[in-house]
Amino acid sequence: MSVFRVVGPGRAGRSLAVALSAAGWESAGLLGRDDDPVAAASGVDLLVLATPDAAIAEVAARVRPVSTTVVVHLSGATGLDVLENHVLRASLHPLVSLPDAEVGAKRLVGAWFAVSGEPAAMGLVQRLVDDLGGRSFPVADGDRATYHAAAAVASNHLVALMGQVARLADVVGVPLEAYLDLAAGSLDNVREVGPTAALTGPAARGDEQTVAAHLAALPADERSTYRAMAAEARRLAGRPEPGAAT
Repeated sequence: MSVFRVVGPGRAGRSLAVALSAAGWESAGLLGRDDDPVAAASGVDLLVLATPDAAIAEVAARVRPVSTTVVVHLSGATGLDVLENHVLRASLHPLVSLPDAEVGAKRLVGAWFAVSGEPAAMGLVQRLVDDLGGRSFPVADGDRATYHAAAAVASNHLVALMGQVARLADVVGVPLEAYLDLAAGSLDNVREVGPTAALTGPAARGDEQTVAAHLAALPADERSTYRAMAAEARRLAGRPEPGAAT
């Protein structure tokens, strides 16, 4: 049985701790900001640094290295250099939203994970992924910012767009659930046929009269987002911007 410890009992750290414990790993506890992490790598096979990105390097430097302990961080955008004083260093970023420990632990089961690390550390990291029934893919340090930007678009920006939908739905008295079903169907279509084939709507088919009618009907503070997304729809469809030289 592998033994792990988590530094940083936030949503990600607690979610992973619950999920690993349920998968048969032994927890050596969670350390918070008031705990001294100097000996955190001692007596465990895996030390997880689940701190905010800006704190990873500082915390990692305070941990006394143990040559047999794999030290991982959970950041999507951060490379391995922040763990430079540890021999068996790796990164493990779950590509899933973790709202709290209970829900997060369930979502980690079967999740995708972005991984990288020293070859000698990757055996344990991959076993962790396998024990959670997950799937992994490598992301090089030089690609991590782009990878994480795509993750932000897929999750955070999508939620922000649904916030706009909720505001507009409220204006016209349409249940948000109706639009959520529409959005879910669109994501299913992307999964089945890819973004280009799944794209529909006025901007994609070149119906600029309808686009103009939409913009005229929208509150002024909602128009910039609509314009930006209409431009992205034209780009995906291979259509020029209105008035652009051909």
